[in-house]
Amino acid sequence: MSAELLLELLSEEIPARMQRRAIDDLTDLVRDKLAAAEIPAKSVTGYVTPRRLAVIADGIPATQPDRAEERRGPRVGAPQQALDGFLRGAGLASIDSCEIRDTGRGEFYFAVLAQKGRPSVEVLPELLLAAIAELPWPKSMRFPAASLRWVRPLSSVICLFDGEILPLALGQVPVGRLTRGHRFLSRGEITVANAADYLDRLESACVVLVPARRREMIAEGLDRLAAAEGLTVKPDPGLLDEVTGLVEYPVVLAGTIDRVFMDLPPEVLTTAMRTHQKYFSCLNPDGTPAPRFLFVANNRTADDGKTISAGNERVLRARLSDARFFWDQDRKTRLEARVDALKDRVFHAKLGSVYDKVERVEKLAVFLAGELACTAAPQPVTPAKAGVQGGPMDSSPDLIRGSRGNDDRELGNLAKRAARLCKADLSTGMVGEFPELQGIMGRYYALDDGEDPQVADAIADHYKPLGPADNCPTASVSVVVALADKIDTLVAFFANDERPTGSRDPFALRRAALGIIRLILENNLRLGVGRTFFRAYEHFELTHVGMHNPIVELVEFIVDRLKVHLREQGVRHDLITASFALREEDLVRLLARVAALHEFLNTADGGQLVIAYRRASNIVVIEEKRDGCSYDGSAINTLFCQPEEQALALGLDAVGRSAGGALARERFDEAMASLATLRRPVDEFFDKVTVNAKEPELRENRLRLLSRIRAVMNQVADFSKIEG
Repeated sequence: MSAELLLELLSEEIPARMQRRAIDDLTDLVRDKLAAAEIPAKSVTGYVTPRRLAVIADGIPATQPDRAEERRGPRVGAPQQALDGFLRGAGLASIDSCEIRDTGRGEFYFAVLAQKGRPSVEVLPELLLAAIAELPWPKSMRFPAASLRWVRPLSSVICLFDGEILPLALGQVPVGRLTRGHRFLSRGEITVANAADYLDRLESACVVLVPARRREMIAEGLDRLAAAEGLTVKPDPGLLDEVTGLVEYPVVLAGTIDRVFMDLPPEVLTTAMRTHQKYFSCLNPDGTPAPRFLFVANNRTADDGKTISAGNERVLRARLSDARFFWDQDRKTRLEARVDALKDRVFHAKLGSVYDKVERVEKLAVFLAGELACTAAPQPVTPAKAGVQGGPMDSSPDLIRGSRGNDDRELGNLAKRAARLCKADLSTGMVGEFPELQGIMGRYYALDDGEDPQVADAIADHYKPLGPADNCPTASVSVVVALADKIDTLVAFFANDERPTGSRDPFALRRAALGIIRLILENNLRLGVGRTFFRAYEHFELTHVGMHNPIVELVEFIVDRLKVHLREQGVRHDLITASFALREEDLVRLLARVAALHEFLNTADGGQLVIAYRRASNIVVIEEKRDGCSYDGSAINTLFCQPEEQALALGLDAVGRSAGGALARERFDEAMASLATLRRPVDEFFDKVTVNAKEPELRENRLRLLSRIRAVMNQVADFSKIEG
């Protein structure tokens, strides 16, 4: 026999951003605790709305299973005092109720204690209270009616097991079978008999419990209203998710934007509507902003929402009037004149003002422009293997060189100018009101000032990419300034020992590192990150000795982020480690090496050669440790007494030359192909030659030959770092 559990926690409005995590956590807690108590449910389903968390667990056994526990007692013939103590501990009246067993070390008394399973109705209250108390909230509060902390004050709790009220000790919060429906569309309390009755009655009380259904209702309503006017809704999945968590019964309505505001920048319109009012933007067929907006109400009205729409139009009119004022006022002052105001804006207590940061970014942008424009181009290779994204590897991609009409000096001048102005819009009224528009407004104001369009675009793009889903800049000036800004941020905080920890990254340094990686890889930039970090560190008052450790740590930090970035593409982290171990700091070249290494290891020759490498390396390491010396020197040809030794030596010399030449040309596939030719002579050497020969000079010479295998292969990658 099994029963169902219904738990509903009704409260004041839960923030939309916390709802999904909360119901997932509560559902998992209830499921896990039921299983741990040996009364597992067949199914556990969670529901969440702005005002309630609900869990329905079906198929819960009526009781816990009976158990039998064995306890070993004293040896047969033990003193009576020992027997009496054992009987008291086991709760037995007589030793006759025990069994006598031979354990191989003598005969002992054993007590078999039967424990009857407790009824689930007795187990559940403690279990549910623990689940409620353990539910983690990003932020919680205390309130007078209960002793526990909760995200918002609890109004009431439904707790029914098999249709009967299950009491919970929650202070003054009423626990029973009463709840409430929609705040505006349902009146009075609702009494529920069981889980099915609960679902039906809330549906009748205008509460849509399933978030996915509310989201679908909103999406359909948005598309329907927009299509009715020949418009489309500007895609905004994040806002759609958010408004789903703001309503229990969604009603989509439309409003009109006064045409006097339609000449504001589109981003201003969108931000004013989205961020502050949770409105959806509409687009004309040509993609331009339409003078209409859509929003989601949590109520139905007798006038089909006309009063609600009029109220929202008034609110938006006031908001856009403020934006219009800022737009007009900000353009009266040139961006260049706003730069000095950044001296009064603190970047970080240890790192000075935003003006100080701008000066550092300006110098670094000029350096990067020169580095990227003047890099020599080797013969290109293609690293787009093994899940590594990228095009032909070229030290001077079209992005940086003349295809965009920028010579070295022009790129440097434009990058310097863009860096100078990139933070200036922080002191504008528009960005003060709408911080989300920093950079974007700088672009508009720069264009209004007559700045070069490339400079204006770089001001808007220098914060990008803001996250994994954000587009990466591709214009040369934008890329240079974006790189300079992020590199300065990383270097500045590492220089002042403000590194991220496992649980904290208050300055978003991981995001900055990922931005640097994406800018380099997606634009195919040939840049030594260690050299660049060293140049950035020169802007701080550190000795060269003091720079070394932070630079090493920072390069390792970038490589660690690279591993995370490429994990979803199926790139093995150990191959990155094996390539990076050769002090490879050019990320494009690093991934080309990794791609070639991946292909090599997937061949029969590659896999077997790695096995032989480990064997050779292990023998050398063991013997070097035993002998207290190194066997890195060259083998002596005149001491070879078997043809397999001579063949291996010749093969290693040939591969050393060919692989070295291929590496110099950055033809990593050719270098790997050269290594593959070693498989046969290496295999034959191990089959026919005894390394630890009795003659000391032969033994030493053969160990040097094995050491040479390690050295030749390690010029391509550090094979000791490869796992498996």
